[in-house]
This record gives sequence, structure tokens and C-alpha cells, in this order.
Amino acid sequence: MFELRAVGTVQSQLSDPALAPRQGDEGGPEAVLVFDEDMLEAARDLGPGSEVFVLTWLHLARRDVLSVHPRDDPANPLTGVFATRSADRANPIGLHRVTVVAAEGTRVRVRDLEAIDGTPIVDVKPVLRPDGR
Repeated sequence: MFELRAVGTVQSQLSDPALAPRQGDEGGPEAVLVFDEDMLEAARDLGPGSEVFVLTWLHLARRDVLSVHPRDDPANPLTGVFATRSADRANPIGLHRVTVVAAEGTRVRVRDLEAIDGTPIVDVKPVLRPDGR
């Protein structure tokens, strides 16, 4: 058994998963990562220009789906979800590569985020450069 908690939520103009871009670099708008107050220390060094991975809990996804047609295109062969970026999966964890635009306290504005409004944030990790920093 393990415990997972949300550390914040996404504020976005996107509200309908069906209308959201498939990937952030396919038209994901700017959005705000709103961290819980007790996460202020954890978010303090997220500054403009930082590239980070935002891990989210895709709360509207189906958890009983094990295979999909990639990009919801029936012309694509049925593929196991572990080989796709489908939101529908046993543990619907989203992985989003974004760039920080601005940060103030517990509010961090990012670009290229395709997560919908209200999506729980699970964690944030830096994108490492080739030298590992």
C-alpha cells in the first residue's frame, strides 16, 4: 500500500477533455499551477524559463481501459496503453513537459499545458540537461 496526495491543481481555460490538444506542444495554452500553501517551499525555485515535467492525476480518465487506438483514430491498430500516451489507463498519471513563464508564491504560470481545469497536480520534476543538471 502507498499513499499519493495532490500538491495543487491546474487552472486552465481548457474545460473539456475532448477539446484539449493531445499534447501540450500541439496548442496547449498557458495555465497556472496552483500549489497548496504547504508546498510553497517546494515551489520556491521554479522560475521563468525553467523546463519541468508536471505529473498530474487525470481524474476524468477511465481506469478500466487497457488498449486503445492511438490518438483515438480507428485506422491505428489497437495498442496496449503502456505503449501509448492515452489518458485512459489503470493509473491515469499525466506527464506534461512545460516551460515556466512566471512564478509568484504558490502560483506558477506555464505554457504548453494540455491538462484541463481542476486537474490535480501530483508532482513536478525538472527536465535534466544532457550533463545531468
